[in-house]
Amino acid sequence: MKTIHWISSLLLLTTGMLSSAIPAEAQEPTQANGEMGITFDGLVDPNFGIRDPEAPKNELTTDETYGKTTGPLRIDFVPNLNFNSNKIVAGDIDYAADALLFKDVISPRGYFIQVSDYREDRTGWSLQVRQETQFINQSKANSQLNGAVLSFDKSWTNTPNGGSRHPDVSKEVIRLNNIGETYTLAKADKGTGGGTWSITFGASHDNKNNETPTFSPRLDEAGQPVIDSAKGNQAVYMNDAVHLSVPKGTDKEPGTYSTVLTWIISELP
Repeated sequence: MKTIHWISSLLLLTTGMLSSAIPAEAQEPTQANGEMGITFDGLVDPNFGIRDPEAPKNELTTDETYGKTTGPLRIDFVPNLNFNSNKIVAGDIDYAADALLFKDVISPRGYFIQVSDYREDRTGWSLQVRQETQFINQSKANSQLNGAVLSFDKSWTNTPNGGSRHPDVSKEVIRLNNIGETYTLAKADKGTGGGTWSITFGASHDNKNNETPTFSPRLDEAGQPVIDSAKGNQAVYMNDAVHLSVPKGTDKEPGTYSTVLTWIISELP
């Protein structure tokens, strides 16, 4: 029987003249099935924790809420996704998401989802995402960013297992053009994708994986670097691999806009 696991996460965008970052919260799993400790080909599930996508031998720690499921096929980590504070403009505008910051990592990281497959039968899996609603103003329910499109680009994979049978990711930009439609971000055919994998969008300038750097400093109105005091006063960077595009005909009122993404990992075939 096909098993499907899903979780939801909240995305936030603040418009106006605010300068402080607004954290997004990932909800707890809405469904989780299966047992831990399943083996395949003699490999026991090591329960790696959250791994650095650019240096997967290293574990990352975070005190922020994030989404995850349980079981031998699972999503280990769906982080917060934040578009920070932005000026309102009349024309077409692209908002870049913040790169991820961790207290124990010197440089920022691309937005990534970590998945694990420790089933005895590696039948394959798919990782998908669905946007449930348009971005809605949290203080004005009738105000939303009509026509806004969220997109993911520059995707790549990495693993702490040392495996070479990696899942496939799209080399094209993935645009969530239709609200409520499900889009595939990664797919592992039968016999591939075993172990723990990060599916990452964007990379730092000092990455050792030959990935194109996608970060640039986020500056305030005075042209000074935006600082995240909760992350050891690290500078905040924009990640050009994750964008929210808003057309010029859309009314943009000051406030915080939010939407919900549903992340789905499911068994193949």
